[in-house]
Amino acid sequence: MNTTIKNYRHPVLFYVLATIIPWTFWMVAGRISHLIPASNRNTQLASAMGLMGLVSPMIVAFWLISRDSNLRKDLLGRVINFKSISPVYLFLTLFLMLGSILFAQAISLLFGYSASQFEITGHYTFSSGVFPVWFLLIMAPVIEELAWHTYGTDCLRSKFNLLTTSLIFALFWGIWHVPLSFIKDYYQSNLVALGWIHSVNFLVSIFPFVLIMNWLYYKTGRNILIAIVFHITAGYFNEIFATHPDTKIIQTIILLFFAAWIVLREKQFFLQT
Repeated sequence: MNTTIKNYRHPVLFYVLATIIPWTFWMVAGRISHLIPASNRNTQLASAMGLMGLVSPMIVAFWLISRDSNLRKDLLGRVINFKSISPVYLFLTLFLMLGSILFAQAISLLFGYSASQFEITGHYTFSSGVFPVWFLLIMAPVIEELAWHTYGTDCLRSKFNLLTTSLIFALFWGIWHVPLSFIKDYYQSNLVALGWIHSVNFLVSIFPFVLIMNWLYYKTGRNILIAIVFHITAGYFNEIFATHPDTKIIQTIILLFFAAWIVLREKQFFLQT
């Protein structure tokens, strides 16, 4: 393990603040979004609350990093470090999520689902208040990863091996998203409307996604941009096609198999402390 990671000493403080603060904003946003009659003012206020909840873990991470000169130096080095990115990890970062959704759609044809899923629709399956959805698909991963992969992942890694770190974070991240299901027309609330199986699939899909993302992150020298780009591709490629919701269950299974393969293939990498 990189000895610098040992300087990320406050996982409990980080995760308590990174949960309580967003949840507070998002519960308020959820309440406002369902007020009747609806108004532009309510939409604007709910959107503002949603955004404040989104950025708060990043602010907590930067606050903790700002208190330690070693962490400040480490952060700068990881943002501008491109030397440790081999072509295979860059390729997987850019195209793994695209490949997984296309492969899932191809498999779904065997179960009678339509080939129209391969069409690029030009519209999205959710709304984001006053913000354009394309903006949220780009900015939300940037903001989140400036929390999760500046401080959040490494503070867990300082205590646990990579497999345990990833599983703990995936569980946290799933729970962290729960209040978003109360905000009208947000992605998570639309999943709830689709049915329980799609909500469960979203939560399960987080586990292989986090395992793969953290594998790429540490294989590229803890490169924050790799995590950001991988996160962006996950949201973007899952939105641009006319993908049937059931096909995303197939995608989760594909990602579970891939995540299990890399863990078994690189046991020492995931299990060393």
